[in-house]
Amino acid sequence: MTPEFIVGFARQAIEITLTIALPMLGIGMIVGIFVSVLQAATQIQEMTLTMVPKIVAIFVALIIAFPWIMDKMTTYTTNLFLNLPNYIR
Repeated sequence: MTPEFIVGFARQAIEITLTIALPMLGIGMIVGIFVSVLQAATQIQEMTLTMVPKIVAIFVALIIAFPWIMDKMTTYTTNLFLNLPNYIR
């Protein structure tokens, strides 16, 4: 294994992790901004008002994106196991 291979392998793992996390992080950010604007407009400064909608939105996004996430993870893991003999040379 060359250093270039290891860097590429780590890069691919980080890319797949970020790609899988992106829908939940994006939804959480959008809901957080919306709730913050709502709090600023109404001057209600309750901490549970910020956390509960974000948790619910992230959970819903996870439920919706779960088949896509599992497909990405299964494809990555399958390629990893199929190419394992090539990696150990």
